[in-house]
Amino acid sequence: MPSDNLTDRERKRLDRFERMQQNRRGRTSPAVMPSKLARTAAFAPRKKNLVTDSNFKRVYEFRPHTVVEVSGRELGTQHRDALYALFKLRAKRTEEPNPLYNPNISAVGLKAPKPTLIYYHTLTTWREILKATGRTAHVNNLGTVLRTFEEMRKVNFRVYTGTFDQYQAASKRGRLAGPGFSDNLLNEIEWSGIELDSPVRVRYGAWVKEMFETKTLVSVDSEVYFKLKSDYAKSLWPAIDSQNSYSWIDVEAVAELSGLEYASLTTRQKVKLREETRQAFDDMVAAGGLAEWRCEQTGSGRIKGYRYHYVHAAPRQGVLDLLISEDDLSY
Repeated sequence: MPSDNLTDRERKRLDRFERMQQNRRGRTSPAVMPSKLARTAAFAPRKKNLVTDSNFKRVYEFRPHTVVEVSGRELGTQHRDALYALFKLRAKRTEEPNPLYNPNISAVGLKAPKPTLIYYHTLTTWREILKATGRTAHVNNLGTVLRTFEEMRKVNFRVYTGTFDQYQAASKRGRLAGPGFSDNLLNEIEWSGIELDSPVRVRYGAWVKEMFETKTLVSVDSEVYFKLKSDYAKSLWPAIDSQNSYSWIDVEAVAELSGLEYASLTTRQKVKLREETRQAFDDMVAAGGLAEWRCEQTGSGRIKGYRYHYVHAAPRQGVLDLLISEDDLSY
């Protein structure tokens, strides 16, 4: 089809597909997930001392990519691990008849029920989940994994889908920040037994389904992710790996991905964050995600800042194509 005859929607889809092809890094087992889940600070970089109060509510910003309000309890590294394991095992699309649909009745003032309901779920086994998260395949670990899923299921995510500028402008006026989506990440967890090879199905919430339907997805190298030992590295790696055109990140963005506001930290806290960041980048190199990194000091005095430059260990697909010799093409 000639490009002149494409609709705006078709042209955007084609551009998105071309970017995806250019950004592929030859990953063998990527976690495919909504981009806003890869670029969010909604998971604290720790496993312990998480706030479990059901009245917990907090807004996490990662400018200009995501604004997410989490309510119900605080989520940590173990919840991110479990979610990434599910996306590593792939989500499947299912259509089921809608019991509320009646072709002879039309809704008045409401959106009419559709004849079918669309769901996204991961169908797997306890063994595969434990394997994906790097846990020992033992029945004693099943309860821990299930409890982690159930904790996530209780948490409500309010995701703002407008621009970051819209969110800031509305927040200053004390108003609801434009378009958005409020839902649980996990909708239903179903298992047929407590043996390692018992089938397990985890159904995602409506917002995750919407992200899959609109193809606003990114790929994250899950092999590297599950090799990381630092909780801070696990906070940084998804955002770094899912943005292929980026080669640096400022310390303010590092703080945001860690659930912190750099400007409000004390001097001691800033020093600790930078130390954790250095260890996180070393961890990403050791795990095979980055080839190298360096820290650049920007500004001076009170406006002194830090910028972390990095080189991805796996070149983009577009770069790989340039490395193919003429001999390789003679077949």
